[in-house]
Amino acid sequence: MPESGHTWRKAFKGIPEEARNVRVWTAGRLGHPDAPLIANELFAAVLGARPDSIEMTLSTAGTRIRIAAHGFVPLSFLQIHGPGVILISQLANASGVSEDGQTLWALFGEES
Repeated sequence: MPESGHTWRKAFKGIPEEARNVRVWTAGRLGHPDAPLIANELFAAVLGARPDSIEMTLSTAGTRIRIAAHGFVPLSFLQIHGPGVILISQLANASGVSEDGQTLWALFGEES
């Protein structure tokens, strides 16, 4: 039986003040208590590359949640392996960087 889900995307300015808006936007769409924190850490890690904007994507499938932050610029070693990413890896079931090196993502929630 296929799992139903939803996807939301929104672009935020690449400035630190937008982090609060990312958390609020995420909390309004996902009920998981860690979702706003994970979205914030993904946003902050990508923000370190100084992109003009960051596109956040929230996706659900069954009880699983995937959050991604795309910065439209290559991420440095620090963004890919820094303190925020270490925190994300502790909260998520899986996390990583896209093949083009511009997107950080995290997958979490209950696995069936």
